Amino acid sequence: GLFLLKGWNFSSLSGHNNSGVTPAGQCGTWIKEPDGGYFTSPNYPEKYPPERECIYIIEASPRQCIDLFFDEKYSIEPSWECRFDHIEVRDGPFGFSPIIGRYCGQESPTYVRSSGRYLYIKFVADGELEAIGFSARYNFTQGGQRSVNVFES
Repeated sequence: GLFLLKGWNFSSLSGHNNSGVTPAGQCGTWIKEPDGGYFTSPNYPEKYPPERECIYIIEASPRQCIDLFFDEKYSIEPSWECRFDHIEVRDGPFGFSPIIGRYCGQESPTYVRSSGRYLYIKFVADGELEAIGFSARYNFTQGGQRSVNVFES
């Protein structure tokens, strides 16, 4: 079925690779390289531009989960509770999937592992201070023994 994500129209979760579709002022990509890879904030390791929102969705194969590692060369404008510039990582393909963490400042986030085959990563930059942003590396591993039922209430 169709679902809409910040103005991006993906025909289905398992559909074509729509990376490179970037509406004005937005950035990001749908990532499903089977051998893993990396993605960065805009202009990394130069300073990221203001007023930007980037959404990266990582898709693994069925029964795989995602390992995500942030490079130590990392800086995102610090703020109380990361209200301004931040990275948000969610356990699933949507902006309403369960949140794993919200990150900013000078300390790069620790290693993240998804429970299922999708991770949703949103990078938000406001208009104030810029910094170098982030680079993140990911790879896919076979899911663990613990099964996750996302439809549990």
